[in-house]
Amino acid sequence: MMPEQLAEYGHTLQHLLLEMSPFLLLGLTLAGLMKAFMPHSLYHKHLGTNNTDSVLKAIGIGVVLPLCSCGVIPTAVSLRREGASRGACTAFTIATPQTGADCLMATYSLLGLPFTLLRLAASLVTAFFGGWLSLKFDNSDTVKNFCTEGRANRTKRKLFLSRLHEAFVYSFHDMLGDIGQWLVAGLLVAALITTVVPADFLTDISDKPWIAMPLVLLLALPMYLCATGSIPVALSLMLKGMSPGTALVMLMAGPAINVASMIVMGKVFGRRTLLIYIVAIICGAVTFGLATDYLLPREIFLSRLAQTSLGGHETAAWWEYLSAALLTALVFYHAAVSFYSCVRQKNIQNRDSDILRDNCTHYELAVSGMTCDHCRLHVEKAIKTLDGVRYVCVTLDPPQAIADCAPTVKMQDIVRVIETAGYRATKKMSGLSC
Repeated sequence: MMPEQLAEYGHTLQHLLLEMSPFLLLGLTLAGLMKAFMPHSLYHKHLGTNNTDSVLKAIGIGVVLPLCSCGVIPTAVSLRREGASRGACTAFTIATPQTGADCLMATYSLLGLPFTLLRLAASLVTAFFGGWLSLKFDNSDTVKNFCTEGRANRTKRKLFLSRLHEAFVYSFHDMLGDIGQWLVAGLLVAALITTVVPADFLTDISDKPWIAMPLVLLLALPMYLCATGSIPVALSLMLKGMSPGTALVMLMAGPAINVASMIVMGKVFGRRTLLIYIVAIICGAVTFGLATDYLLPREIFLSRLAQTSLGGHETAAWWEYLSAALLTALVFYHAAVSFYSCVRQKNIQNRDSDILRDNCTHYELAVSGMTCDHCRLHVEKAIKTLDGVRYVCVTLDPPQAIADCAPTVKMQDIVRVIETAGYRATKKMSGLSC
C-alpha cells in the first residue's frame, strides 16, 4: 500500500477499535456475571424431552449463556451427554453464539439498534426452526435419564467475592482468549477492505441478493468466522455497497457452517442432525436476508452507517480511548501467553527420552475438530479423567494430544474419552515404552 493508504488504514483501524471496545468490554462483563451467578444445573435440567418445550427452553438458555461460536459445540456435546434431546441441542447450537451479550453489544456499537434486533429475531426463529426440524425428522433416539443424584452437593456454595472472581476470569481470560484472535483478524480485514476496496465495488450486485447471498454462503464454508469478529467485516462490506440482507446472511452463516464445526456436529450428533442443522441455518439466513432487502426500508440501516462512517469522525470520548487501551492490552496479554505456551509445548515435545523414565508409555494422537483454546482444554480434561495418566499436553498447531501414561492405560482408552468429548482422535505413532 502507498503511504497515504497506510495512514488511512491506521486511521480506520483506530476508529473501529474506539467504536467497538466499550460495548465489547461491557458484553464480556455481562457474560462473565451470567456464567458465575447462573446455576449450572439450569442448563441440564429441562432439555430432555422430545417436544417443542425443550427446544424453547434450549433457546432461552442459549440466549443467556455466554459462549462464543467456537465454544458452543463442546457445550452442546455436554448437554447431549447429560440427556438433552437432539432438537434441544440443535436449537441451542444455533441460538447461543448469535445471541451472546458480547455479540449483541458489538453489533449494536457498529451496526445500530435495528440491525441488532433483526439479528436477534433471525437467530431465535432459525434456532426454533432447526429444533423443530430435528424433532420432526430426527427423533428416533430415546433420551436417557442420567443420574443427577448428588450433583448439587458436588461443590460448596461459593461466596459472593469468589463468584465475582470467577466472572472476571471467565470474561477477560477464558472468553476473550477464545475470541481475541478472531476479533483482531476481523478488525484487520475490515480496515483493509475499507482502505483497498473501491467504493463502488459491490454496487453492481447490491440489488441482486440472489447472486450475492449464495456467494457469501460459499465463502463461509471453508473458513471460520467468529460471531463477534465478523461484525466489523460486515460493516466494511456494507459501506462498500453490500446490502443489509446479504450482510445478515454472512453474520449468521459464517460462524455456523464452517468445516470445523460441521465435522464435530456430524461425529457427535450424526449425519441427519448435521444436515438438519445446515438446512436450518441456510434457510433461516436467506429468508431473513431476502425479507430485509425486499420488505424493510434500507434507510433504517444506512442511517447508522452514516454515523459510523470510517472516513472521518468527531473526537472520541475519554472513556472510548480508555476502553480501547484496556482491550488492546488484554489482547496483547493473551497473545504473549499463547506464544509462551507454544514455546513451552514445543520444548516439551522435543524433550529427551530420559525424561520418561518412570515406567510409562508415550502416546501421540492427531485430534480433529478443535478450533480454539476452549476445545483444547476440553480435550485435555477428558484425557485427565483416565486413571494412570501422568502427563497430558494438547496443542492446536498442530492439532494433537500427547500423553504419558501408566502401562494400564491403552491407546484405545485415550481415543474413547476424546471421542466421548465430541472430537475425533487417530493414532499418530505407536506407543513407546520407556
